[in-house]
Amino acid sequence: MREHVGGFSIYPDEEELVLVGYSYCGGCPGGNVEYVPQEMIKNGAEVIHLATGMVVGYPPCPRLSQFKEFIESYYEIPVVIGTHPIPMKYLTAHEKLSFWEKSDMYEKAEHLMKEDREIMKAYD
Repeated sequence: MREHVGGFSIYPDEEELVLVGYSYCGGCPGGNVEYVPQEMIKNGAEVIHLATGMVVGYPPCPRLSQFKEFIESYYEIPVVIGTHPIPMKYLTAHEKLSFWEKSDMYEKAEHLMKEDREIMKAYD
């Protein structure tokens, strides 16, 4: 976050970013997604970031789009898909999977996919 890479690359370098909280989805089907954003907003969150692991975990989270839509609709706060850069070894492994192309992750997390490859390798 401090380096403005991964999901945080969308912010200008001069913008100070402050972490006000973090959580996990709660496991399938994502029970924490319904409640955690409210606590983050109480702590001053202006944007919610969904973890990069939801993009290149195994399997990639099949509910990622629904989580984003729900949070943005219910809590009226922007949601960005991605936190840290995708490790290159994870991206390479996922690109070999038969379902990866159908997952639309290149569209859902476009800024993560456009990350400098050297930065991605550094996260291996």
